[in-house]
Amino acid sequence: MKTSIFFYAFLCFLLVVEAPALAQRAEQPDFRYDTGAKINEMTLTQGGTMVVATNDGLVGIKPGSNQLLFNFTEYGRVKPEELFFVPNAPYVIVTQGGFANITAKKTVIDYMSGQVLFNTESNGWKVSYSCDVKMPQNKLVVIGQRQSEEKYATAVGVYDLNTGKEDYRFNLGEPGKVTMGAGMQPSGTVLLLKDYLIVPTTKGLVAKKAQTGETLWQNDMKNINWMVADASEQEIYAFESVNNGKNTRIHKVGVNGAELWEDDHKVKGQVVNFEILPKGIAVVSNQSDGGSNSVFARSNESNIAFLSAATGEDLWDKAPKTKGYVQHFYVMDDGILFGIYQGGINKISFEGETLFKKPLKTGEDILTMAHTPQGLIYITSEDANIVNLDTGEAVWGNPLKYKRAAAVSSTFDKKNNRFLLSADETLYAVDATSGEVSTLAKTKFDGKEDPTHVEVRNGGILLTSDQNMLLMDWNGGTQWQEYYRAPGKSAMGAILAGVSAVATATVAVSAAHSGMQNKLAGYDQQAETDAALAGGMAAASGASVVEMLKRFKATAATKNDQFILTKLDDGVGLVKISKDTGKTHKEIVLKDKKPEYIVDEIGGILYYKADNNSIYAYNLK
Repeated sequence: MKTSIFFYAFLCFLLVVEAPALAQRAEQPDFRYDTGAKINEMTLTQGGTMVVATNDGLVGIKPGSNQLLFNFTEYGRVKPEELFFVPNAPYVIVTQGGFANITAKKTVIDYMSGQVLFNTESNGWKVSYSCDVKMPQNKLVVIGQRQSEEKYATAVGVYDLNTGKEDYRFNLGEPGKVTMGAGMQPSGTVLLLKDYLIVPTTKGLVAKKAQTGETLWQNDMKNINWMVADASEQEIYAFESVNNGKNTRIHKVGVNGAELWEDDHKVKGQVVNFEILPKGIAVVSNQSDGGSNSVFARSNESNIAFLSAATGEDLWDKAPKTKGYVQHFYVMDDGILFGIYQGGINKISFEGETLFKKPLKTGEDILTMAHTPQGLIYITSEDANIVNLDTGEAVWGNPLKYKRAAAVSSTFDKKNNRFLLSADETLYAVDATSGEVSTLAKTKFDGKEDPTHVEVRNGGILLTSDQNMLLMDWNGGTQWQEYYRAPGKSAMGAILAGVSAVATATVAVSAAHSGMQNKLAGYDQQAETDAALAGGMAAASGASVVEMLKRFKATAATKNDQFILTKLDDGVGLVKISKDTGKTHKEIVLKDKKPEYIVDEIGGILYYKADNNSIYAYNLK
């Protein structure tokens, strides 16, 4: 199993010189899809469904037939900013009309089954203030105003996302007395608990009993943005953004609505990580000057605090200095381990004592922090080392240093008990027992490319980039090497990189708001990463959730092959190449000089925009 340090959204595209075999023409796809309107954007979802935005609406594609999975045209053209793909759940929310966060129309589509589960119009909502998916309950919570009955009342509705049916609905305030700017309006996201829910409003928190809507309690804790409860639902924490978002106030709420801390706790910046622990509450917040200064400026940094669950007071007399943004944050048995983007790793006990003899200096941009039998391995864009997790002392002696590399990747070679690290056109080998570093090979790639990925194959060590492929023997000798010139940058490939970055950021924010578990994973253990990603879904029920979870656990259908876009005899095309032999298994002629396409590595499918209205799908297995 491999560990990729420089993350790629979907795949590397590689090229081969040998005569192609099993050529497949663009006009001979396995599946054809007519979207019925001009295609504007294609998105491969976490669940594997291709969602296509067109001039007429939204289309869903799942290979297996030539029929569309769904074709949502009720809102007409859907802009990218009107789509929200719920992280770690099989839903896309389409929002249209209105202003700010108040919208006239919202629809929730299960993109695994193609079923429209909810829309504001058919469910009687005139205005929607919020529409939030709650996992693992697999519920949708809607706050807004109804179309006819209960005029001007703010209502709350809860829907079962397995069926799309309404579970229950109730008024938040009194009908006829709730108006914009004057009465009780929602201020943040609802906290959905087992037997009741808590709604944050401009007048305070309101707890309502599930099913009946009976008011259980109400307090004057105004303008709360989001809340987190522990597993027992006995400890509830509420977060309030203040000073135009520059700072955050944290409150603790009792099950009866009482404020349990004498004073709330104020942190600088916005909370980006929060975890409830047996000894207290760990909080990470990011403060920013809004972009007027460098990220290295004192005003642009993270703050770490450890608060008493009983009083809200900071248990650390002196908070650790970060001098930058926290890039990695892990809760250990004896304290908190963190790494800073600008460089540096430290570990603090729950009592506020520094556990490392001194802060560990590292290069900038810590790409990997992971557990190994020898200690904590870290890899940055400039150096790498293994250090003792108890003391912070180096295990390898001196860190492995290299020039600030555009791409860094690594893996573990179990056969030879060594780490392999590729950086700055050099493949390094580090003995896992002694820490001895050696240069295994120089890796000169054509086309001004650097190796971006390294993995161990049965027959040796494979290094790849967009247009290069090199298989070495265990001593660094070349077994074979291939390079082909790219015909031009893929427009859709460039779009996908941006979509992936946005999706990653969304998942991180969502995890922070749910009280995420910050566990240090083992090096080269992708299963741990996948398990963490699927954690929010594991307790949920429903056929679409089960189908999506299978994909999380699936082995990539293309794990033994690489793909490259190149110029073939009959035009531009995609070539499938064996990672073990370098030989061509399949080529698909696309002809376009700059084709728009997406490859689903897990499902083994190539999606190609054949013309303005059509998408072809090819089986790459």
